[in-house]
Amino acid sequence: MISKEQFQKEIEYIITNAIREDVGDGDHSSLACIPDTATGKAKLLVKDQGVIAGVEFAKQVFKYVDPGMEVETLIEDGSAVKHGDIVFYVTGKSQSILKAERLVLNAMQRMSAIATKTNSFVKLLEGTGTKILDTRKTTPGIRALEKWAVKIGGGENHRFALYDMIMLKDNHIDFAGGIGRAVQKTKDYLRETNRDLKIIVEARDLNEIEQILEAGGVYRILIDNFNYEDTRKAVKLIGDTCLTESSGGINEDTLRKYAECGVDYISSGALTHSVYNMDLSLKAV
Repeated sequence: MISKEQFQKEIEYIITNAIREDVGDGDHSSLACIPDTATGKAKLLVKDQGVIAGVEFAKQVFKYVDPGMEVETLIEDGSAVKHGDIVFYVTGKSQSILKAERLVLNAMQRMSAIATKTNSFVKLLEGTGTKILDTRKTTPGIRALEKWAVKIGGGENHRFALYDMIMLKDNHIDFAGGIGRAVQKTKDYLRETNRDLKIIVEARDLNEIEQILEAGGVYRILIDNFNYEDTRKAVKLIGDTCLTESSGGINEDTLRKYAECGVDYISSGALTHSVYNMDLSLKAV
């Protein structure tokens, strides 16, 4: 993953662009009927159940919109919530609260849904030693928020983007002329460009597992779309040479069975691409 500093920059980009998109040259609904001097208070109300996420992000949004706004946090990120819970109160200029409202809600509803789904996967893996990973199958423009939500839910982040890790998948391998050539070219590239990036290589069958092991220098092998039996064989074949990761349509029904095959990680795009927003609202007090 990228550094904390770079991750924070991504969050700042999201806030800046989202406010630009939503507010434009002004929130004319509020400007038209609410005095600039008016102050108010609102509560973040939960109308669902699950794991709350995005509280710390909301604080950054409020600060960006108006540094004078104050947030009183009652429930922290990663906590279980139920219908009727109040997560925080925000006080300040009424116009400022309304200007920030939609971004806060859009982000928290999405992040809470992802954290909730991730947490359900984490619970299914309890006792196996296998960790759940996200993927790059995220909503364009808000990847940092979605990966943040996965962490809040108890999962682990895969690479952030194309630039912070090498991942040789089937198309890379085929275009490069095979696993051996793809891995060697990658090692040469990293040496020539003086880059220190971990290498993950995808395997489509046990024969490719053997080719990857022969090539060497790989951080993790992606055991993609294997059945349970072949996954166990792959894990045994790899041993302690490198880390292992299962992927490919793994869901709540099959998650634990793949974990019991002994893999270190299971990656799931469903954590971020197949969730329903948690129902939250920001109500004036």
